[in-house]
Amino acid sequence: MAAIDNILNPFQLYTIPLDDWITESINFIVDNFRPFFQAIGLPIRWLLQNIEWVLTVIPPLIFIMITGLLAWKLAGKKITIYSILSLLLIGFVDIWEQAMVSLALVVTAIAFCLVVGIPIGILTAKNDQVDRVIRPLLDIMQTLPSFVYLVPVVMLFGIGEVPGVIATIIFAIPPLIRLTNLGIRQVDSDVIEAAISFGSTPWQLLWEAQIPLAMPTILTGVNQAILMALSMSVVTSMIAVPGLGQMVLQGVGRLDVGLAAIGGLGIVLLAIMMDRITQAIAQGRTLPARK
Repeated sequence: MAAIDNILNPFQLYTIPLDDWITESINFIVDNFRPFFQAIGLPIRWLLQNIEWVLTVIPPLIFIMITGLLAWKLAGKKITIYSILSLLLIGFVDIWEQAMVSLALVVTAIAFCLVVGIPIGILTAKNDQVDRVIRPLLDIMQTLPSFVYLVPVVMLFGIGEVPGVIATIIFAIPPLIRLTNLGIRQVDSDVIEAAISFGSTPWQLLWEAQIPLAMPTILTGVNQAILMALSMSVVTSMIAVPGLGQMVLQGVGRLDVGLAAIGGLGIVLLAIMMDRITQAIAQGRTLPARK
């Protein structure tokens, strides 16, 4: 009878200690390569501190005016009105400082997503072998629960803003890589043949034909990365990252509905504002002032 049970349920005989292997691997990396990872965090810390300083030093009214002008130029009248009203509401409910900290974290994460993600996306579009290697990694990064990122990040980088930015980059970069790859691959073959026939080098073909034509798709990837970075703010607050996400976490921990709702409202307002502006850029809608 026991033999039959073992045949029907072979997992009783042996299980793979995958959790132990992963733990041992992370511990090995921490023990031997932590200084390397700490060095990776230095440019992120520098950029984050400077962006955060700029956003917190600018008087709120000046920041609202600058944002309004940018939204008017890039997205038109309706988005300008929404952006101004959203920022005014953020200020009047007394979450301006937290919103600027969250905005600095998102801008820093997106900056590094652009620096890393677009070149990888171009490389995967140009090389099918690289694409076959990168695609399963992107699948894992997009399907793995976001909380799982926090453990190795904390072990390698500690807690605070920089580890939060790194976790956000890992979470937000896959759609940018995928859409950059897709945009380059979707460029019309006739355009490529015409460029080659006029004597374009591979670099000229890339920079003067493929990237400009793929730019709407790439900007859609940027848009998705921004939204995912903002959605990650609550998760990263669990490792002592300040900002609106920390307000939500504190509200949940204290059962303070008002605090959690205000923090969530700030995230939603920023997300919609940045989403609409980047969508307008992706669609090429640079509207004149009279509209």
